[in-house]
Amino acid sequence: MCANPLAVAEPWDLVADGYAEFAPAIMQPFSARALEFAALTADSRIVDVAAGTGMLSLLAAPRVAEVHAVDFSTPMIDRLRAAARAAGLTNIQASVGDGQALPLASDRFDAAFSMFGLMFFPVRAKGFAELFRVLRPGGTAVVSSWAPVLESPLMRLMFGAVHAADPAIQEPQPNYLSLENPEIFESEMRRAGFEAVSIQRHTGSVVFTDGDDMFETIARSNAALLLLRRRIGEQLWAERAAVMRAYLAEHYRPNHPLSTTAFLGIGHKPES
Repeated sequence: MCANPLAVAEPWDLVADGYAEFAPAIMQPFSARALEFAALTADSRIVDVAAGTGMLSLLAAPRVAEVHAVDFSTPMIDRLRAAARAAGLTNIQASVGDGQALPLASDRFDAAFSMFGLMFFPVRAKGFAELFRVLRPGGTAVVSSWAPVLESPLMRLMFGAVHAADPAIQEPQPNYLSLENPEIFESEMRRAGFEAVSIQRHTGSVVFTDGDDMFETIARSNAALLLLRRRIGEQLWAERAAVMRAYLAEHYRPNHPLSTTAFLGIGHKPES
């Protein structure tokens, strides 16, 4: 059994509605940046692994021939399909599947992406290997992972609120064996067979109208907080939420931009 509670579908099933509504404010700029690295054309076929509710897929679809989105959460895929229908996008194929064993043919796609998904895989090597397998020779993969929390004023403020509500919960320390470490990130991509690997730092920012707006955005789109809420029950959650709201009301200046940083790993499958 995997020790990481976010490596299974259940928490993402729980958060799908809030994720679709609130996560784009924070996450979408990173998807837009990832697409810039892939040199896409109107004939490109791409795969979006751990696609969630489709932030990258929905951005990419108007500019490419085909998008195949895969996620292990059925509610996430349901919301992606609904968003594609609402936008009139007919070139997105969305399916439920495991990013460590993609239900896709080899050597098929011009570009492969995984935005903040592969970082949670129980065996990241399998995720990188599958991206490599489904790419055509000469194709490009772009994978994103958050930088350490210490580099994110947005996440530091939110963890401050969580800690105020429960002093037992500490701000996460950097994990240098994860993709938070650019050297590990690069080495894992190269081990999968990618060449000309580059790890790029990208910082985005988000603005909230006030502390309540920030709380709602993150609490309703964060799978870890949804798991916590379910574990402690609604009464205790309500008590802690009140403390978090009060903390953010005191420490967040309305309409002040808060930044967060991610690493984008770009690699290329060698030409035949």
